[in-house]
Order: sequence, then C-alpha cells, then structure tokens
Amino acid sequence: MKNSVAQKIKKAPLSPGVYFFKDQTGKIIYIGRAAHLRNRLKNYLSPTDPKTQKMTEEAADVEWKITDNLLEAIVLEANFIKKYQPFFNIKEKDNRSFVYIIIPQSKWPYPRIVRGRELSKYQPQNVFVFGPLQSYSLAKNFLHSLRKIFPYSTCALNSGRPCFHYQIGLCPGKCINKISEEDYNKIIQAMIDFLQGKTKKAKIFLKKNYPEKLKLFNQIEDSYLITKEDFRPFPQLRIEGYDISHFSGKETVGAMVVFQNQDIDPSQYRLFKIRNAPKNDDLLALTEMLERRLNHPEWPYPDLILVDGGREQVRTFEKILAQRKISIPIVGISKFQNDKLIFGKMKKSVKDLIELSKEDLLILRDEAHRFANSYRKKLMKIKK
Repeated sequence: MKNSVAQKIKKAPLSPGVYFFKDQTGKIIYIGRAAHLRNRLKNYLSPTDPKTQKMTEEAADVEWKITDNLLEAIVLEANFIKKYQPFFNIKEKDNRSFVYIIIPQSKWPYPRIVRGRELSKYQPQNVFVFGPLQSYSLAKNFLHSLRKIFPYSTCALNSGRPCFHYQIGLCPGKCINKISEEDYNKIIQAMIDFLQGKTKKAKIFLKKNYPEKLKLFNQIEDSYLITKEDFRPFPQLRIEGYDISHFSGKETVGAMVVFQNQDIDPSQYRLFKIRNAPKNDDLLALTEMLERRLNHPEWPYPDLILVDGGREQVRTFEKILAQRKISIPIVGISKFQNDKLIFGKMKKSVKDLIELSKEDLLILRDEAHRFANSYRKKLMKIKK
C-alpha cells in the first residue's frame, strides 16, 4: 500500500459509511462498509490474507462516503457494488454465492431473502431486487432492522385476530383490516425508495405519514448489523470460551474451546471432568475448571476469556486471575438477559471492540455449550 493511502486512512473519520479503494487509473477495485471507518480501514494497513494483500498492493487511493448509520451504509455499499462490480468484491465468487432481498410486484407484497442461484426463478420485470449482500446472516439482520422502519405483512388478510408481528409493531395490520392495500403499498414503495438509495424521499414519506418511524432511522443499533467480516482488529486474537454442563447435578463436566486466527480451533479444545465441586454448584465447578486450566503454563494464555454466564460468573473468574496476578479481560454472555454481554473490569475502548465481536462470541459460547454437553452425554452412556 502506498504511503499516501496509509496516511489518508489514519485521518479517516470514526463515522459509519462506505469506502472505496481505487487503482492507479482511478478505477474502483474494492468497496466496503464500516460502522467506524477509521477503525475498519486501519485493518488494511497490515493485511494477513492473500486476497486483501493483493488488493492493497494495487490500491493507489482510498475514498469514503459518510452515512448517518450502518443501515444506510449497507444500502449504499450494495448499490455501489451492483453498479461498479469491483474486481476484489466479486473475485472467487459468482452471482450464485451472493444473497439478495427481493420484493415481487404482487398483491400485498413483502421482501424475502434469496440466494443468487435462485434469482433466475423470478422475472426481472416482476420483482425488485436489492443486493448483492455478502451473507445470509447480514441480510436477515438487515431486513429485521428495516422492518422496524417500514413494517410489512406476511400474515393472512383480515384473519380476524392480530398476528404476532402486529403485536410487536412489525406489521401494519393487514391481518385485522387495519390498513388498506393502497396505503400498504405506499409503505412498500417507500422501502424500495430507501433500498434504491433515495433516502431523502423515503424520509419525507415517513415524516408525513409515520413520524414515529422516522425517529428509528438513527436508533437502529449498529451492533445488530455488524457481521464477522466487519470485526478484524486483532488478526491473532486468542479467545477461550468456558461452559459447565451437568444433568441434575450429575456428571458435571467443563469445556474450554478456543477461537484463534479468526476461526475456532478444535485442536486446542480441552475437557474437564469436575471432581471436587459440590453438585449443582456451577460457580465452584467453573473455579475448579479455570484453576486446572491455569496449571498448564504450556497452553498459551488467551487475550480474552469468555464465560457462559452473568455477573457472578465473571466475578468468579476475575477473583481467580487476581489471586494469580494474571491480567486477562473477561466477558460473560447472559442467556437470561437475551444474550447480553457482561463485562469485567476493562477500558471502555476494549469494551467497544468486544461489542463489535459479539457474533463471534455467540458462536464460541454455543460451541463451548455443545462441546461440554457432548462430553457429559458420553460419560452418562459409559455408566449405563
């Protein structure tokens, strides 16, 4: 990467937006989006994968366009990729690999997600197509966020009772004859306007007809729209995830799983048969597991510890590390609080980075749970 590009990246804003890498001829070779442009672009200063290295070698300039939020950045990114077809966005992928959101021209239409290979089933003149998007999970989260602003109906017409989505504000009331087909189609058209990048036009419609929805534009949580591809600040980050499993206090086992080099690493997983902790005492079981893990100095210490649990579990781990004078940030995931992240003692900047990695942490938590349960079930079969 040219020094001029590197210097420009260091001065990029911390705002959400879309960025464009260009070659020496001024041609756009890669387009991306970010919740924080500067943080995302800094990842390109020392790329680790060959494809990104090749792109940065060819990059002679970088530009960006700021948006109000990540929702708008996703729209802008998809429309620009569709328009310019940058080489490094489509390299090693064909149209079948991408994901699209389509809205058929029909009575009471609503958006749905399709794979690129399915697009041929729909006639272009009868369907609005938005995309491409890089992953199904992004499309799903994006569509859920979009529905909060432009509610649509997937329920039966005038069924006589409100559907579930109407009760939580995501359906305008087709199910109970609350909205006419004409007014419903105006909402869908405003959604299409937004997806086409006509944000101002869509906002004017909302301001006039649904002012309460207009406020949601800047209230959509960016973290809900961030995917694994958006979070790569520490390529060599090692995270250890811990979970306890038992059956009514019997056959208590612990599991340690590892995330490293941007992926889970089963070769470094470890299992612990809990020997000393009392039955149904998860905190003492976690204590026993972590203490036994720390008795293995040949295992590299993690950069972050993840524990399945809330405040008590996090404090339990902090106490053990403090006794050994080991400084490792700890985060818990509380399933009783809708998978809320529970932070131990750490700087706000570290919390912000961890928030961006929530998708990876959820995957790691679920993997620890699966691994612990599989070991417990194996022990129970042996005893039968």
